[in-house]
Amino acid sequence: MHQKITTIFTDIGGVLLSNGWDRKARAEASALFNLDLTEIEERHHLTFDTYEVGKITLDDYLYRLVFYEARSFSVDDFKAFMFSKSFPYPDMIELIRRLKVKYALKIAVISNEGRELNQYRITTFKLNEFIDFFISSSFVHFRKPDADIFKMAIDISQSDLESSIYIDDRMLFVEIAESLGLKGICHVDFKNTEEQLAKLGLYI
Repeated sequence: MHQKITTIFTDIGGVLLSNGWDRKARAEASALFNLDLTEIEERHHLTFDTYEVGKITLDDYLYRLVFYEARSFSVDDFKAFMFSKSFPYPDMIELIRRLKVKYALKIAVISNEGRELNQYRITTFKLNEFIDFFISSSFVHFRKPDADIFKMAIDISQSDLESSIYIDDRMLFVEIAESLGLKGICHVDFKNTEEQLAKLGLYI
């Protein structure tokens, strides 16, 4: 007999949506805007955590990344490209939506995302129609792998560890969630995650 699941915690990037502003997108941006990829990557790694944890704005991040010198394109041009790299994984979104309705689940996000990108993704893909809580790094000023962001999510959602699942495409983050008592699913693809959820008693 399965413990009745009451809450699904999930990442956004790599599970419900594309990662968005990842290494591949930065390489594409460098080619499109004729930027030095090596320098972009170095600057990104030096400052992106500060953006994701909500200490600087997207404009601040882009100034440090690209606009520290005059460019032939605008900040808005660059932002439009960044936003265009986000797209949905409809199968996963539909699965979580349907499970929520069928089992009256609480759905909560635990994600590392900068505020402006996060807000764009939530609004554009209507994530707030079925997600109850967004524990995003830029909102709470902790980021994975810090265990405190998981603890905060558990507290905010008022969920019991024994009846909660965490889904992420990065095994390290799944392991941290499991170390706190959550059931973990490492998302590889839709079919595998659907099967893992079914084993825990959640199926359509």
